[in-house]
Amino acid sequence: MSSRFVVTLARQFGSLGRPIARTVSESLGIDYYDRDIVELAAQEMGLPVSTVTKAEESARPAFFSMSEPLGTGTIALQDAVFAAQRRVILNLAERGPCIIVGRCADHILEERPEVMKIFVYAPYPQRLRNCVEHLHMTIPDAKKTIAAVDKARESYHRHYCGYSVADKDHKHLMLDSSLLGIDGTCDALCYLIRARFGLS
Repeated sequence: MSSRFVVTLARQFGSLGRPIARTVSESLGIDYYDRDIVELAAQEMGLPVSTVTKAEESARPAFFSMSEPLGTGTIALQDAVFAAQRRVILNLAERGPCIIVGRCADHILEERPEVMKIFVYAPYPQRLRNCVEHLHMTIPDAKKTIAAVDKARESYHRHYCGYSVADKDHKHLMLDSSLLGIDGTCDALCYLIRARFGLS
């Protein structure tokens, strides 16, 4: 049994990938990292968490529209944040078994032998329903947010990783969460993770 395996989970917005990842971590008794990575990167950079969060959320639109030259202004901060998060992810992977949500962890850890890379998605109508029922969004807001987040994640991932966030050649498993829901998807993932890493 591996003592330091890592599961990376990338997801479409509205696919419920985050609650699925948290449920998997609880079921397997392993660490879960998501926003923690932002907080640790902020500590490393000596910046307030709000500054790093803003760099993640507000620097991206300028970057994706290419309205600023690379390496200047908010883009330089975005690059610095990515570099810090990369170092944090590499350090977390050395601590012990864990699941890491998003932040290009699949690419950052792709050379690591004890890693399982997962992508969770769902059909668009189901994603809309999830946004309304689980995130309490209106349908217009859900449509707008899905479109914006999909575009942002795809562009971000292509820039820093060199391939699509949903590229099957860089994933071990791609799963439609609408097939089994949160609990069923969690059960399926736990079974496969146990089989992959020889867990009892």
